[in-house]
Amino acid sequence: MTLLENINSPKDLKALAPTQLPQLCEEIRAFIIKNLADNPGHLGSNLGVVELTVALHYVYDAPTDNLVWDVGHQAYTHKILSGRRDLFHTNRTLGGISGFPRRNESEYDCFSGGHSSVSISAALGMDAAAKILKSQSHSVAIIGDGAMSGGLAFEGLNNAGAISRDILVVLNDNDMSIDPNVGALNQYLIKMTISSKYNKLKSKVGLFLNRLPKTKKFVAKTLSLLKLSMLKHGNLFEALNFRYFGVTDGHNVQELVSILIRLKKLKEPKLLHILTKKGKGYAPAEASQTMWHAPGCFDVETGERPNNKSEYTKFQDVFGYTLLDLANANPRIIGVTPAMPSGSSMCIMQKELPKRAFDVGIAEGHAVTFSGGAATAGLLPFCNIYSSFLQRAYDNIIHDIALQDVDVVLCLDRSGLVGEDGSSHHGAFDIAYLSAIPNITISAPRNERELRNIMYTASLGGLGTFAIRYPRGNGSLKDWRCEFETIPIGKSERLKEGSTIAVLTLGATAVDASKAIIELESEKGITIEHIDLRFAKPLDKTMLDDIAARFSNVITVEDGTKDYGVGSQIAAYFNAQGYNSKVTKLGIPDKFIHHGSIEELKGICGYNKDGIKSTIVELLK
Repeated sequence: MTLLENINSPKDLKALAPTQLPQLCEEIRAFIIKNLADNPGHLGSNLGVVELTVALHYVYDAPTDNLVWDVGHQAYTHKILSGRRDLFHTNRTLGGISGFPRRNESEYDCFSGGHSSVSISAALGMDAAAKILKSQSHSVAIIGDGAMSGGLAFEGLNNAGAISRDILVVLNDNDMSIDPNVGALNQYLIKMTISSKYNKLKSKVGLFLNRLPKTKKFVAKTLSLLKLSMLKHGNLFEALNFRYFGVTDGHNVQELVSILIRLKKLKEPKLLHILTKKGKGYAPAEASQTMWHAPGCFDVETGERPNNKSEYTKFQDVFGYTLLDLANANPRIIGVTPAMPSGSSMCIMQKELPKRAFDVGIAEGHAVTFSGGAATAGLLPFCNIYSSFLQRAYDNIIHDIALQDVDVVLCLDRSGLVGEDGSSHHGAFDIAYLSAIPNITISAPRNERELRNIMYTASLGGLGTFAIRYPRGNGSLKDWRCEFETIPIGKSERLKEGSTIAVLTLGATAVDASKAIIELESEKGITIEHIDLRFAKPLDKTMLDDIAARFSNVITVEDGTKDYGVGSQIAAYFNAQGYNSKVTKLGIPDKFIHHGSIEELKGICGYNKDGIKSTIVELLK
């Protein structure tokens, strides 16, 4: 039997000798590669932290001790070691385990993950609780160098340095998030890794000094002078009152165990800086780290991936090519993204117009306020942020764009259900939370041509805050390139006339609704009116007045929360006008939707083709 076959909990792991840990790491790495070849997930990030995860579980006593994984997409080894090895083949599938830590999944998942830069604040809260409750538990935050660029990470460091009893921050430095990291912090960390002689010396001496308290102050001062001469700059983390240890090889599991054993005894804020390689141990993933962040299915032996290229274009690529077209025609246009140039396809503009495409790092609030500042100075920013990540910048949207009354185009990629990433990534709430803001337009194109044209319309300026939401994945048109046309703001489009019932759809939900309507009309011999709303704000009230006058039953379909979304707004308008039309809302229900394929989740929520059909049939009764 392999070592891994006998590991069903961290307790089993601790029964191994330190000399056995390298073999276990190789077995775990092979296990992850084999499983993800057939059941896709986050590959590169997980291969990079195998040794770190084994060392943490070997030294610390989870779940008594808290291991907080920032983002959490790198916690596969953690799940494998904490009793979920035999369930790992269900990772990210409907009814299976999540691709992120989930508190309701295991006692070893002390904090649910999905968004970046949260681990230090969460671990500090756990440390404060341990102090008040007189617990002996330890708290460890494991954060990547990309997530460390987020403002919340700095807030956590600043607070921890002042109040912490015992917190360890492990900085996993691999110079990557999804794309290569950017910014001054990244450059700073590179300088620190280059200064490895000082760092190694300081780490070894610092750990040794804790055994010799009488000479501690004298040698600490000597080290400070040594630091200035060797690094030629201070240490950011020590300035925040953290003891800094590093830079350490993150793939030497035995060395990591030795260091962590000693760090565990230090009752003060401390930061361990390790160097790892994203995709470690699998040559194709090491050679192309961005591509192998989440590569889909692949052949383990050759690294070849099946050619599943669709005849339809992804919405994100339509955005990328359209933005480049618009930017070439208008020198005022810039692109802004928080560390998602590949994920949003802003890399297309970045390649052709690098001085006008800004990757600001994992900092959504900063991306929005940066865009607001640029707009006040005469530029027209297209700020692309995943819908679920835009939640992190809500105050910035209100105060730094809408209140300023400037032109900024917010492009909300991955709006609606996103599939296997689950509840932390679904873009369910953007219509609801944006609709309350004055000076904002909210649009949702139903297909690729509509996306191009609504982007063109927004590029003409004078419209204030302009949000464009579109889904993850492929569109529905093969020929989407077209001459630009202006879309009237707040005007819907009648896709089909009918007399039995009215279906009002927002965005790409029109595709499933059209299929449902065609089938029902053929089966029932009825006619159904189909309206593409195009805008959640402002609503087309002229159209709504007409619909209320002609139909007693109206169905709204949206890829967002059905409570407080566009359906709720239409129902409220009908009520305010005294109309008697009944509004049946289809969308995401008032609960967190977990992971599965997009089609499976749409079926669960009841607004796929079959769900729309059954709703219409029920109303016809």
